[in-house]
Amino acid sequence: MGSDTINPGDTLGLTIFENVDDGLLTGTGTNSAVLEEIQVDGAGFIFVPYAGRIRAAGNSPEAIRRIITGKLEDQTPDPQVQVRRLAGDGASVTLLGKVGGQGVFPIERPTRQLTGMLAAAGGVTIEPDVAEITIIRGNYRGKIWLEDLYQNARNDIALRGGDRILVEADKRSFTALGATGTQTQVTFEERTITGIEALAQIGGLAAMGADPTGIFVFRDEPQYIARKVLRRHDLDGPQRVTYVLNLTRPNGMFMARDFEIRDGDTIYVTEAPYTQFAKVLTALTNSASTANSLVNATTVGNSN
Repeated sequence: MGSDTINPGDTLGLTIFENVDDGLLTGTGTNSAVLEEIQVDGAGFIFVPYAGRIRAAGNSPEAIRRIITGKLEDQTPDPQVQVRRLAGDGASVTLLGKVGGQGVFPIERPTRQLTGMLAAAGGVTIEPDVAEITIIRGNYRGKIWLEDLYQNARNDIALRGGDRILVEADKRSFTALGATGTQTQVTFEERTITGIEALAQIGGLAAMGADPTGIFVFRDEPQYIARKVLRRHDLDGPQRVTYVLNLTRPNGMFMARDFEIRDGDTIYVTEAPYTQFAKVLTALTNSASTANSLVNATTVGNSN
């Protein structure tokens, strides 16, 4: 539906001009009648004297004007009708979250579409790259990135009375473990993050401890993706899939650059063989030192 479409609960104002001194709706000495705050009922109709019950929902104000004019022109000569959408309880939306001003805003001509309403609320107060907008309309819930809203005019939807608009920062995150610069849960700083960007975001690989051939990404994949990745058609339901990035291969860096990290991923970087060997050697050395200490203690005890 377009931004001018009337919906149940909207409030309309009518002005009817008659080309006679004493018309159907106009009194003596005036040639116009103003009908304010006509609310569209739940079935989508309004009542106009002498025109009867008019279907308003689903029509634009211009279409309603033509319908009313057609109903009246057989009863009064050359009637002229103006139809206006008025702000009211049935034509307002609620804005919450990261906007300049939260509250209930009427749907008026400049704010009939999503971008206009966001501007009326003071705009978005977080970085556009991570701003996500949720539209709640009855039982329906839809999401859109702020950037997509401004890049494609088709995403700038017409608002309806009762809509709720929530603006919030991107909540997606991934977890980094192992031989990395930091081991923590990391929020997305951009809409899309590649494997290389994720490693850079966590401080890269540990200089002396990481194995660049063993970077694992653990992910729960939906059924249709798991079947494609594993080339198996007998899989049912979500599957746990492990991807391996090897930065030492000729195209390893390019693959990591093209691999997209998803919400909920776990990145685990294994330790280099030398580091593992050093740990074993340290354990053996400590064990030997402990054994020597016990022998020395026993020898001293026997000499006494």
